[in-house]
Amino acid sequence: MEDLLRPIYQERASHANTLGVLLLEKIKPENPATDNFDVVLLVITKQNDNDKNALVKHYQLENGKIAALKIADTNQLENWINLGTNRRVIDWVLNGKVLFERNEYITELKQTIHDFPLNNRKKRIGLEFAKLIRRFIDGKELFESGNLLDAYNNMVHALHHLARLSVIDHGFHPEVTVWNQVRKIEPEVYKLYQELIESRESLKKRLDLLFLASEFLVHSSTKVGSLHLLEVMNHNEVWTIQELVTHPELTDYSIDFEALVEYLIEKKLIKVITEETKGLNIYHRKYSSHI
Repeated sequence: MEDLLRPIYQERASHANTLGVLLLEKIKPENPATDNFDVVLLVITKQNDNDKNALVKHYQLENGKIAALKIADTNQLENWINLGTNRRVIDWVLNGKVLFERNEYITELKQTIHDFPLNNRKKRIGLEFAKLIRRFIDGKELFESGNLLDAYNNMVHALHHLARLSVIDHGFHPEVTVWNQVRKIEPEVYKLYQELIESRESLKKRLDLLFLASEFLVHSSTKVGSLHLLEVMNHNEVWTIQELVTHPELTDYSIDFEALVEYLIEKKLIKVITEETKGLNIYHRKYSSHI
């Protein structure tokens, strides 16, 4: 396979802005890590790469197999890794065969992924916790209104976020097959997920039991899950919501942010401060960290 693809990756490796080329082959009939391509070539380039002809190319090989060429600059790659928006890339970097690297770029990248620096972990945990809170609150409201299938869908997602949070808190990047990790790292979370999808109880009963059990786990995750946001808030005494949502460290929370803030107000980790407006009995709402 490597011989067939050599003309492609050698041409890319000859570019001065190419930092590394990785090859990952499909080793099982169904392999989510390669999007079921027989082989994936990942080309990593310097930031501000001017070669915008193609970020993805597909190839049909003479042996009947198919290959994907994916090109990412360092900025895109760091976003995928640090924000968890493309978990496959962790597999590509850690398990891919290094065909080319400039100045040990891939060697150092692998070490950074293994080390998973604390600052990166805190933000990733915060993002997963915000998603967890959004899904958990929505799921509970849907359950109480009798929309059981929608509640079930939200709780499956909530448990996935709780699983990824647990994996990150233990110092690991969540993989595509995250439940294999969770089964070893956090068996209590794995058991909740297993009972939700495999139990023979009625859906209402399963959800009822899940909300009771997961309430404690969500509460237990609050301190670590809110740390990143509260540390940012400690830089100023008082914040408007606009100042918070536009802060460079907080913009990635996106649509989950306000639900997280309201949850932390309820848990008395964020304090609400009101200021008078020109309108009668209408007040500006501002926020302060309690830690």
